[in-house]
Amino acid sequence: MAIASQYNAKKVEDKWYDYWMKNNYFHSEVDEREPYTIVIPPPNVTGVLHMGHMLNNTIQDVLVRRARLKGYNACWVPGTDHASIATEAKVVAKLKEEGIDKNDLSREEFLQHAWDWTHKHGGIILQQLKHLGASCDWERTKFTMDDDMSASVIKVFVDLYDKGLIYRGYRMVNWDPQAKTTLSDEEVNYEERNGKLFYLKYKVEGSDDYLTVATTRPETILGDTAICINPNDERFAHLRGKKAIVPICNRSIPIIEDEYVDMEFGTGCLKVTPAHDENDKNLGEKHQLDVIDILNDDATLNSYGLHYEGKDRFVVRAEIVEELELSGNLSKVEDHVNKVGTSERTGAVIEPKLSDQWFLKMKEMAEPAIKAVVGDDINLVPEKFLNTYRHWMENVRDWNISRQLWWGQQIPAYFYGNGKEDFVVAETAELALEKARKVTQNESLQAEDLTQDKDALDTWFSSWLWPMSVFNGILEPENKEIQYYYPTNDLVTAPEILFFWVARMIMAGYEYRGEKPFKNVYLTGIVRDKQRRKMSKSLGNSPDPLGLIEQYGADGVRVGMLLSSPAGNDLMFDEDLCKQGSAFTNKIWNAFRLVKGWEISEETEQPETAKKAIEWYKAKFQLSLREIEDHYSKYRISDALMSTYKLIWDDYCSWFLEMVKPGYGDPIDAVTYSQVIEILEDNLKILHPFMPFVSEEIWQTITERSPEEALIIAKWPAQTSFDETIIKEFAHASEVIAGVRKIRKDKNIAFKNQIELMVMNNENTSSSFDSVISKMGNISSYNYVTEATEGALSFRVRSNEYYIPIVGAIDVDAEKAKIQEELSYTEGFLKSVDKKLSNKRFVDNAPEKVVAIEKAKKADAEAKIEALKASLKNLG
Repeated sequence: MAIASQYNAKKVEDKWYDYWMKNNYFHSEVDEREPYTIVIPPPNVTGVLHMGHMLNNTIQDVLVRRARLKGYNACWVPGTDHASIATEAKVVAKLKEEGIDKNDLSREEFLQHAWDWTHKHGGIILQQLKHLGASCDWERTKFTMDDDMSASVIKVFVDLYDKGLIYRGYRMVNWDPQAKTTLSDEEVNYEERNGKLFYLKYKVEGSDDYLTVATTRPETILGDTAICINPNDERFAHLRGKKAIVPICNRSIPIIEDEYVDMEFGTGCLKVTPAHDENDKNLGEKHQLDVIDILNDDATLNSYGLHYEGKDRFVVRAEIVEELELSGNLSKVEDHVNKVGTSERTGAVIEPKLSDQWFLKMKEMAEPAIKAVVGDDINLVPEKFLNTYRHWMENVRDWNISRQLWWGQQIPAYFYGNGKEDFVVAETAELALEKARKVTQNESLQAEDLTQDKDALDTWFSSWLWPMSVFNGILEPENKEIQYYYPTNDLVTAPEILFFWVARMIMAGYEYRGEKPFKNVYLTGIVRDKQRRKMSKSLGNSPDPLGLIEQYGADGVRVGMLLSSPAGNDLMFDEDLCKQGSAFTNKIWNAFRLVKGWEISEETEQPETAKKAIEWYKAKFQLSLREIEDHYSKYRISDALMSTYKLIWDDYCSWFLEMVKPGYGDPIDAVTYSQVIEILEDNLKILHPFMPFVSEEIWQTITERSPEEALIIAKWPAQTSFDETIIKEFAHASEVIAGVRKIRKDKNIAFKNQIELMVMNNENTSSSFDSVISKMGNISSYNYVTEATEGALSFRVRSNEYYIPIVGAIDVDAEKAKIQEELSYTEGFLKSVDKKLSNKRFVDNAPEKVVAIEKAKKADAEAKIEALKASLKNLG
């Protein structure tokens, strides 16, 4: 079979991915083998592949491909998340472009548009993952809005409600005015922003006095229902029991007293707006104050905003300040830095809002999830995230699980009356009617008398069930798949969703199966550019992943992503890493072409050099395999790749093939060739998880193979005992070869010209690699001597002295001058080191490590001087 001179990544990738799919290697069914299960962190159905996905899914694919080779029944479940806020926003925007207002549609009509959009755009990212080589079980692809997935969510809601863990409450929530929905505390990002502190004057009723309050939000004065002072603040004793007049609306509000007020902040007088601040709400409840909500759902002012009605809150802020200044109610304005909450999804500034919402009690559910991670049941890699996890979980607040959206699972609560508490919770409308008839004792109640809650559930309320629901473990808790595949093995995800998703899956796992959902959580870092900036569309610093694959091949990009990606630490991505990965692909391909280009002879006897090379490489392979297995066990995927990379590039390509390669025009003996192929096949097995395409292409080109013999399902190399002595012996031999090559290079001695080599074996080094040294250095005679060889070039390896008699037109005088120059420089360097070490102050005060470095420099310089003097002496 003719082997292409150039590796064609695109052609190879399409060919083998189609072959793997056709032969169903990615698919898993319950059988007698031990399972290895990964569930994909489901990307948003709206999403397209970005660098974070590339990193995350490359790591998952490495783990799952290795598990297949290790003989496990590997199952990697893919899928997407319906991403309620993001998807609804995209659908609303699309409808707007078409001149359709969501509010003019019924829920059913809107959902039809949402499904149409999802069917058209959803799942693009999963198709893109195939270009990366992701070996997911595509037959198991799930979507969080699939019928069975939604049924699981509804069943869990009803169950938790029946257990008293879900409740409906009128609470202060985070309101996203752009998405027009509530958010949980974890979906709010807090950032410091430069703002203003406005000092406003309120007239004290029945007098000419004024009091001053400081606020960052002057637009909310129209919702003020009290002014609060600290009872211990004597400055305001004269205000006790009085009332103040709110500027602009001229409403009279009480002046109340509470120790909550910080006497040192602002003016010591606090405006109380219970509808728009969590702390004000608590004060309002304590002092039974009125609640005036001045904002519409889109953060424009409502009728309580008077002449500002319909205007955006930030527009009003500027205009109301102007009006207050004109009326003499603005005392002064100061620069002020404060923390502003923004929506994790839309970036909009969050409004605190009082609202009837559904909540899940978290404290009780968090306890087993804390124990699991603090104990040994679940490992976080790296461990540095353990304290973050524990802090979050120990301070967990009830989860606001309702969203004012239509795209998502509709909350299964059915109202049968006018009161807030007139509802029942049931999995279906039919069951809800039965419950409502019982509660009301009204058998004439009909389905049309019930109204289902319009809100949808938080997206995370579906994805927290993911490791169970993908195996139908909620609807059928005893089915064979959930019993076999759960708990899963490894979860690979980003640290920023450690609480959003990981912690909640752990809680759900213990609640519904009494055990962990996974054993290990591998937390990837953030992909950043060379300037340490997070890659993002807005910064324009994120390359197109598919463009990278097109340019460097999937294998090259996979290697590039993993070359510097330690768990939990950020990846400083540089396109040169992909270039390096592509160069590695080409190196492997060219090494294979070299081997396949050799003519094989059954008659030729195996030379000693080849025997020794094979013996050495097999030992070196086992040493590297031990390292690689250790790295995998500690989730040091980058290190496992680096060990594989060095073994193949340095040991296999640069040394082993050179050692066994036949002389120019000569055939290779059949015994050596067979063992070279066997070694190559072992290399391909450990390479396959990282570089699946080039490894499968070479594997299938070595010889014709049946689908049962494909590399993807081959057997991972077994760990065996090996002789470490031979590795040390070769390390010494390789230094000798490097010394010979250096002299050849420095003295322009062509490799085709044979040279002699003598060694003064002061170290009593083994002669087992002498044949290899002779071959690799093109040595005509290799002799052991007891005295220095006169008139020879020399070099030292540890204590041994090596001599190469001068051959050809070498200018002895020029060589002596060159050595003398180097000797003078080294002697000068030694003097400066000696001077430093003879300085008692330096030796006594410098760190021990620094002194040790200087001593090492001295020893190296002395050894070099001795070798240079010996070289001069040998040259006569």
